[in-house]
Amino acid sequence: MAAYRDRIADRQVRGALATFGAVIIQGARATGKTTTGLHVAASSIRLDSSPELAALAETSPHVVLGGDAPRLIDEWQLAPTIWNAVRHEVDRRAVPGQFVLTGSATPSDDVTRHSGAGRFRRITLRPMTLDESGESTGEIGFASLFDGGSVAAIGGPAVPDYVRLAVRGGWPALVGQPGRSAREYLSSYLEDVVRVDLPGADLRVDPQRMRALVRALARNVATEIAATKLGAEAELSQPSGEAASISAQTVRKYLDALARVFVVEEQPAWAPRLRSRIRLRVQPKWHFADPSLAATALGAGERSLLDDLNTFGFLFESLCVRDLRVYADLLGGDVYHYRDDSGLEVDAIVELADGRWAAFEVKLGGARNVESAATSLRQLAAKVSEERRDQLCSLTVLTAGNTSYTREDGVSVVALGHLSAGSV
Repeated sequence: MAAYRDRIADRQVRGALATFGAVIIQGARATGKTTTGLHVAASSIRLDSSPELAALAETSPHVVLGGDAPRLIDEWQLAPTIWNAVRHEVDRRAVPGQFVLTGSATPSDDVTRHSGAGRFRRITLRPMTLDESGESTGEIGFASLFDGGSVAAIGGPAVPDYVRLAVRGGWPALVGQPGRSAREYLSSYLEDVVRVDLPGADLRVDPQRMRALVRALARNVATEIAATKLGAEAELSQPSGEAASISAQTVRKYLDALARVFVVEEQPAWAPRLRSRIRLRVQPKWHFADPSLAATALGAGERSLLDDLNTFGFLFESLCVRDLRVYADLLGGDVYHYRDDSGLEVDAIVELADGRWAAFEVKLGGARNVESAATSLRQLAAKVSEERRDQLCSLTVLTAGNTSYTREDGVSVVALGHLSAGSV
């Protein structure tokens, strides 16, 4: 058996088990949820190992819940009544660290309508960051960007390396076994999402329409796009030879279905208080759980992306957002984007629970691009209210370069391959 590769979420899981009766590790299939859960569990049961076990969990949940604590219940959503059984058992035992539930789909709201407040802690496990996969030098801790001070580092990945990492993704199976074909693995992954994962979560979709929507999403990854436009781009061939679009209503339904199985995730718009009356845009950006899924849906390999750096720029932004989300989760933060009617855009805003925030522009590199990004960041800082300005911790240009430094204007230029979770 391969040695366990530490995950950033391990710290969150251990901390949650010390406080809550049950921890839910959720996320897309193949991100390592079961392995992470087993790493902390004293006993376990996998409900997807046989239909009989899922049926037993539905009819006699107390049998499934028996075992040394923490008890891992893998793919718990296959037996939704487990939710209430765990909730009652947590109340009865009245001590933390009793159960770890893992799942690749979010059950409908009626399954979890009885509150888990104070009993459950949800932790999302995403594909590996460059820090987790060992491809970041780790010289700049993410938390340090909220503590002030300058940054300095050199070395690490270059643009061709970032292209390879975006195509391969942060999937543990591909990270741990470099000889496997990422294209074959991820093509099968997307097909399984449509034919297995969505029906398994009682999400009924038309496979042909869903595949068309996935391709349209891939063409528009890391951008704001309305459902009507996505539907128009997700064209379907008709017997007459004409192309038909997908309705906006169907697009919204399918996006919700993909989000329920954690394959896509929206990046909501940030809404700070501004000094001026400029209107904010509220359209979210959409990202796949990993940019490799977008690359696969586009049929894009390393060579084609190196020849088309414009397309790779969007995938690189998605790669940055993936890693920022993991690092922000550890600090209890969320990742947004900013855009207003004046045309000012900032790729990512990380806001912590205490109101502190940091802004990030993503560029592949180049002095002119970095200068443009720094200008946008300074403009945003000048637009927010005085209160929000006081809570600003850093302005950072994230690049696909291999040099990190702080400019004279205070804007930091940080290579993605230098970032790590750091110590918290």
